[in-house]
Amino acid sequence: MGIAEVVGVVLFVAVVVLAYVTWRRIRLLRAGGVHVALRSRLDVSGRGWHLGVGHYRGDSFVWSRVLSLRAGPDRVIHRDGFEIDDRREPTASETYAMPAGAVVLRCRGVDGEVVEIAMGPDALTGFLSWLESAPPGRSIPWAS
Repeated sequence: MGIAEVVGVVLFVAVVVLAYVTWRRIRLLRAGGVHVALRSRLDVSGRGWHLGVGHYRGDSFVWSRVLSLRAGPDRVIHRDGFEIDDRREPTASETYAMPAGAVVLRCRGVDGEVVEIAMGPDALTGFLSWLESAPPGRSIPWAS
């Protein structure tokens, strides 16, 4: 097998992977998804953000990375016990991986894991409404 065939195979595989990632993102957005950036390893440098698509499934918010070959969601956030600890504007070093006009929410799950979620104003309104719309008998998930 010559160099031309190897380069051809590599380019073909790259095009197929790119086409799959593009098709997956479009499919997730058409299913009612919103652009959301998420990070679970918090540091002061502003690194670790991953752009993805999130959507609601009853009491769960499922998030899938844009650049992932995984068929299912990468993260599932359950509304029960989920609390918002802080709300802030992104720093200049963080805006590279966030939707336009994003607001950053620092959140804590029932297991104590801290994640930060960044989303635009429209997505934020929907997310906050989803959190507040817990069935009767549950507490509203606000820590502050």
